[in-house]
Amino acid sequence: MKGIADEPQYSVGLLEGGAALCDVIDNHIYEQSLTEKNAFFVADLGVIMRQHVRWRTHMAQIRPYYAVRCNSSPAVIEVLAALGAGFICTNKSELELVQSHGIPSEDIIYSGVCKQVSQIKYAAKNGIDLLVCDNEAELRKISRCHPNAKLLLQVSTEASSQGDEMSMAFGCSLKDCRHLLVKAKELGVQVVGVRSHISSSCEDDQVYVHAVSDARCVFDMGEEIGFNMNVLDIGGGFSGSETQLEMINTAVMSMVDLYFPPSTGVSIIAEPGSFFVSSAFTLAVNIISKEVVARDRQDQARDDPSPNDEPEFQYYMNEGVYGSFASKLCETLIPAPSVHKSQTSVKDGNQNVYKRCRTPPLDAPVFSSSLWGPSADDLDQVVEHCLLPELNIGDWLTFSQAGAYTMGQPLRTTPDSPAPPVYYVISSRDWYEMQDTGVTHEATLKNFSLVPCFHNSCHTEAALSVPA
Repeated sequence: MKGIADEPQYSVGLLEGGAALCDVIDNHIYEQSLTEKNAFFVADLGVIMRQHVRWRTHMAQIRPYYAVRCNSSPAVIEVLAALGAGFICTNKSELELVQSHGIPSEDIIYSGVCKQVSQIKYAAKNGIDLLVCDNEAELRKISRCHPNAKLLLQVSTEASSQGDEMSMAFGCSLKDCRHLLVKAKELGVQVVGVRSHISSSCEDDQVYVHAVSDARCVFDMGEEIGFNMNVLDIGGGFSGSETQLEMINTAVMSMVDLYFPPSTGVSIIAEPGSFFVSSAFTLAVNIISKEVVARDRQDQARDDPSPNDEPEFQYYMNEGVYGSFASKLCETLIPAPSVHKSQTSVKDGNQNVYKRCRTPPLDAPVFSSSLWGPSADDLDQVVEHCLLPELNIGDWLTFSQAGAYTMGQPLRTTPDSPAPPVYYVISSRDWYEMQDTGVTHEATLKNFSLVPCFHNSCHTEAALSVPA
């Protein structure tokens, strides 16, 4: 089944009869090994549903607004919409994508800090009234182009950790908030709440505590000036772990109960992105070239050198930082992959059955290795150092936790390097549990086409590839 541009339907392989995600990956690798050996994603939509259940369990009082820029796959948008999430968009294309799924305008926040006038007008025309603002220039643009806008004042928070260069202080300071509130009043623009910008690398629950405390100060300023503020957005920074959710909930909800009790009528929201999608996607890439490089003797002082005194291997993959690993350019650490060795075919009666060999033997020697994208550019290094068994051209690597900031293609400049396709699957158990949450195939997942996907016979036609 192929994707048709004017019919935005996509098939989802329903895992039944003992089939598992690894079987799906195996089969697609086998099929790709017979053709062009292109990279691809496999997305388990059941993971998104289970993450939603975790959120609802530990953060019941906080409504999630999914950060679309994290992963804009249409199936992700549709599942989260069916589960009742809101959406936060940074540009017009994201707004259009979310609206194409029938999301009500009141469930969308336009968060781009520096917005084009044309895109502000687009939001106004389409009834998207919740906008984020953190400076006077932006405020004046909004007042001219979107008279019905309802602003969330973005307030800067403390860096999540000292020395973290990626924890930039976005938003206005508390000192500047009063000035912006006064200007908004003069310009006749409504301010309805506060949004805290929290780094995605945040590991300190006290950052959220300070954000809630600062928000209370801004709410007080706003009330003095004459605004009726009723939205508190505690921002993002959610890693996906249950432990982190419990930690944040314990720290934040006591402050929320103190400063924003139910009697105030304030809605509490947050912006999980990678929390929902990171662990749902696996990326499979192919080794297209390899080099043996002389081992730097000074490199022997590494904490985890190769246990044998052998040369290093440099492996080149068909995806790099100018594609699915673009987050590496922002100094995101890419974890080492798993090895999926080449497939071999064996005869079983009248059928050709390939012999799975997902990982090399446990006693296989490992060597110091680095992983690179296909461009041969010095910046196209995906993994600087890891220990892998010796690989051959044509072998496959799989990267788990590949759902966040991997689906876009802003750096792909040639038509012969399209984004890897995505094959969607869900287990029958997860599908039935999703029905128990109130999600129905006919009413909310209108673009889904479920296709049975059985053990040892889950082929490409059982799961549609949708361009990322």
